[in-house]
Amino acid sequence: MNDKVSNLPVLVAGGGIGGLAAALALVRQGFQVQVFEQAPEIGEIGAGIQLGPNAFHALDALGVGEKARSRAVFTDYMVMHDAVDAKLIGKIPTDENFRKRFGNPYAVIHRVDIHLSLLEGAKETGRVEFFTNTRIEKVEQNTNGVTVTDQNGKQWQGAALIGADGVKSVVRTQYVNDPARVTGHVVYRAVVDKSEFPDELKWNAASLWAGPNCHLVHYPLRGGEQYNIVVTFHSREKEEWGIKEGSKEEVESYFQGIDPKARQLIELPKTWKRWATADREPIPQWTFGRATLLGDAAHPTTQYMAQGACMALEDAVTLGEALRVHNQDWDAALDHYQRSRIPRTGRIVLSGREMGRLYHAKGVERLIRNDLWKGRTPERFYDAIEWLYGWNVTTCLAQD
Repeated sequence: MNDKVSNLPVLVAGGGIGGLAAALALVRQGFQVQVFEQAPEIGEIGAGIQLGPNAFHALDALGVGEKARSRAVFTDYMVMHDAVDAKLIGKIPTDENFRKRFGNPYAVIHRVDIHLSLLEGAKETGRVEFFTNTRIEKVEQNTNGVTVTDQNGKQWQGAALIGADGVKSVVRTQYVNDPARVTGHVVYRAVVDKSEFPDELKWNAASLWAGPNCHLVHYPLRGGEQYNIVVTFHSREKEEWGIKEGSKEEVESYFQGIDPKARQLIELPKTWKRWATADREPIPQWTFGRATLLGDAAHPTTQYMAQGACMALEDAVTLGEALRVHNQDWDAALDHYQRSRIPRTGRIVLSGREMGRLYHAKGVERLIRNDLWKGRTPERFYDAIEWLYGWNVTTCLAQD
């Protein structure tokens, strides 16, 4: 089959950030795309997310960088305090010098707004079809491409399938079927209005308070009119991976002994969403014939590196670049894509586990953590995160 002239679309399972980014990347390589979303509408839930320079490089490559910038809040710094005594642990400026070093800013944005930027971009192409209330349940392949079957038994044919169907991916289950690693860490997320947020914490920064077996995060959203609040703790219960409504009483019970300046954050939200988190072990293969994985389906991770959405955006751009370099040869492109992404995203997954330990240190480990970055200059911080924020389109493909 000549994929360049094929009338078959590329199928994308999942209409989240990764799925929409994949659709944009594929359209830019000349493909028609069909996106299947199991929810009743294409949309997002959640609160704020952080966008590093690498994410903006990806968004620019997908043609929606300006849309995202118009909805983001550009921070002045990232900062960590000790939640027990409120002492400063480390501060990384994200000023003009940061932007010059990495070629793009650091920002925070509501998850709904980054999703909307991608959705608008996809719709504007006129080459992406969306099918809601559609859950892909089975994948079959032959020499002409893939055939997927949805929950109603309807079959859809495509040149290839991109499994961007999230942390509980059906596509991954069919080809890998590996167990989730439930962390026992619970995350509560909420958004509060500026008028209800303490003046003394209205910092234009991605701010983290590190405590024993817990931490708190806050930063502004939507022009500073809202603030994102995230609290994480080690649960006393046996957790199962999933989302449900949270309770203020549960949150309060995990944050005894925390400095009042930080602890006041948990008094602010009127409602909480509760995530019991999990990741999966990095795997050495994402591509199975004409089907491949992308985003959380490929590399579900904990939140500690603040890179989940960023990695999905990088995945999409890298997929598009692999198709371009290999002249739309799917077999060669999908292999090059996975070889380019598996080591980097695996590093994110494993680094997230270690970062969680660092944030939640107690006893002597807490004292060691608090000494780690004393006296460190911005340039030394930038050197340490070059591997993460230095990613860009021109270097995204692994060199053979």
